[in-house]
Amino acid sequence: MTRPLYFVTFNTHARRHLLTKPRVHQQFIAVATTAEQRGVAVGRYVLMPDHAHLFVRSGPDFLLPQWMRMLKRTLSKSIAAGLPHWQHGFFDHLLRHSESYAQKWEYVRQNPVRAGLIADPDHWPYTGEIVHLPR
Repeated sequence: MTRPLYFVTFNTHARRHLLTKPRVHQQFIAVATTAEQRGVAVGRYVLMPDHAHLFVRSGPDFLLPQWMRMLKRTLSKSIAAGLPHWQHGFFDHLLRHSESYAQKWEYVRQNPVRAGLIADPDHWPYTGEIVHLPR
């Protein structure tokens, strides 16, 4: 049985630039890496100054809202700015078999370029892949 693959986006409160800091990025990597112990696989991701995109494959007992609350709460520990840090909720999209993870990833990967932050997406320091998620 193929486990569901979600494309998730979440924003900072009032679109504040809080996420593109080395300390926040390292905290994100730590949380995403330990997620595997709970049956959650975080694939590719991009942290933008005011929002994040990630691909998540769920385990059998996975509750995306609960996991997102934990992720935000943990990331908040590495953000020096005052509260609140997060916009309420998040956006998630369940990728269907007919949708291409590679195409969605390319769109997300180009986000820093479209935002005028960098000319080449390969040079964006706040992106990566925790677990390879074949589709």
